[in-house]
Amino acid sequence: MTETRYEVLIIGGGLAGMSLALRLAESGRDVGLVTKGPLTESSSNWAQGGIAAAIGPRDTTESHAADTLVAGAGLCKPEVVAQTVARGPACIQWLIDKGVEFTQAEGDGHAELHLTREGGHSERRVVHAADATGHAVMAVLEAKISAHPHIHMLLDQIVVDLITTAKLTDTGHNRCLGAYALDRNTHRINTLSAHTVVLATGGASKVYLYTSNMDTATGDGIAMAWRAGCRVANLEFVQFHPTCLYHPHAKSVLISEAVRGEGGHLLLPDGTRFMPEHDARAELAPRDIVARAIDYEMKRGGFDSVYLDISHKPAEEVLRRFPNIARNCLAFGVDITQEPIPVVPAAHYTCGGIITDLHGRTDIPGLFAIGECACTGLHGANRLASNSLLECVVFAAAAHEQILAELEQTPLQPPPLPAWDESRVTDPDEQIVVSHNWHELRRFMWDYVGIVRTNKRLERALHRVELLQGEIAEYYGNFKVTNDLIELRNLVLIAELTIRSAQMRHESRGLHYNLDYPDAFPDANATDTVLNPDWNGIGAMPVIDI
Repeated sequence: MTETRYEVLIIGGGLAGMSLALRLAESGRDVGLVTKGPLTESSSNWAQGGIAAAIGPRDTTESHAADTLVAGAGLCKPEVVAQTVARGPACIQWLIDKGVEFTQAEGDGHAELHLTREGGHSERRVVHAADATGHAVMAVLEAKISAHPHIHMLLDQIVVDLITTAKLTDTGHNRCLGAYALDRNTHRINTLSAHTVVLATGGASKVYLYTSNMDTATGDGIAMAWRAGCRVANLEFVQFHPTCLYHPHAKSVLISEAVRGEGGHLLLPDGTRFMPEHDARAELAPRDIVARAIDYEMKRGGFDSVYLDISHKPAEEVLRRFPNIARNCLAFGVDITQEPIPVVPAAHYTCGGIITDLHGRTDIPGLFAIGECACTGLHGANRLASNSLLECVVFAAAAHEQILAELEQTPLQPPPLPAWDESRVTDPDEQIVVSHNWHELRRFMWDYVGIVRTNKRLERALHRVELLQGEIAEYYGNFKVTNDLIELRNLVLIAELTIRSAQMRHESRGLHYNLDYPDAFPDANATDTVLNPDWNGIGAMPVIDI
């Protein structure tokens, strides 16, 4: 096992990681890009709706900011929102300059981007490539990254943990020096050192039984940052996408927000619309309101699903706007031009994460976090639709500027790092232990820490988590690590942090709804839920406004 050095090590190959890697490489910097699988295996690649940016003739960044603040339910950081929406149009242009072909508006020959509208937006401002925006963007970036001489691809590798000075010496200060990564093909653990490490690992929705995310969304970056000493915030705010295809054989088939944005109606099994009774914005209400409304109607009526109907629109229009959704649904026997789509909510987006500043810097020097794994203050208590890909490209640009400045100021050479020690562990004896714990964790998180919570449910979930943590820690300490064990270890930590965050919030706000605290505090009292690894466990964990 040899040590490999890079100027910048980026962990994660979604839009945030790829955008940053390409920007750094084009600035002449040496980049190592670690991904669990192929570059196309990320939540970004599956994003359907698009990227929000105020580029329409009637739109303004102030309007975009206002919509973001409303959706965030009092917890967005205004300065972060302002920076993000202001830099949005330039980042869209950057993608266009790279070769991304967004859908054009039909008109009198003028080249204009087609803009769609999604829930929570007051204007049409979502730039898209039909209904497969993520794939269109990622395909272009993948081609450029794969051919760039300054980017070194480390595919099929999962990072086990970060390497920091605090873990190696007792000097009183801490800096990130690199990471250990398991090669999923050779089963060897590689030592990767770098001047700067960037976590771009995505979210943690796989902690729930039902999710729109890929199997890789296991919260690895958040868990590693916590173990390294970083604070995390607002992990109780898990966004459940209101509409995923309900079918016994369908897995993670998302029905885009844009279907409702283009006039789709949510119906009960008898064909009755119900959203107008829950919110004046009806189907265009923010996702948390729509998800809770669906959850309420399903429980009240004992339904397995509700229905999303776009069939009243002309079939040609539906197929032109949603070709991939139509094809995916038809594979399961649902013709969206002729019949409504059975849908249920599913865990979709992690609004909380590793605390960062406006440049993506974390609590630990040399460690950045961008994309879904970070808590920048943009989303607050609820993410506005299509602000996620926007955050990826904007904070990749911001981190790029900061990392370049730090590389020029302090061309730090990390010391030689110790190799991974497997001398005292053996091969796993029963992999069934891992699979059983995995299923148990995701089931009780769905049952007890889902769309609607109670104090008793949270207590039960925390008790189950603590039992699982003991089993997993013993397994981790005695056997060689595997991909599944690494992900399970991270997920059980994510579960604990999510539950503790939910227990600390004695109100209902945004995506967090607790029947024991159904009302929100006045906005003046709104505060972030911050967990600190240095907390000594005595007394109540403090709530700190970041």
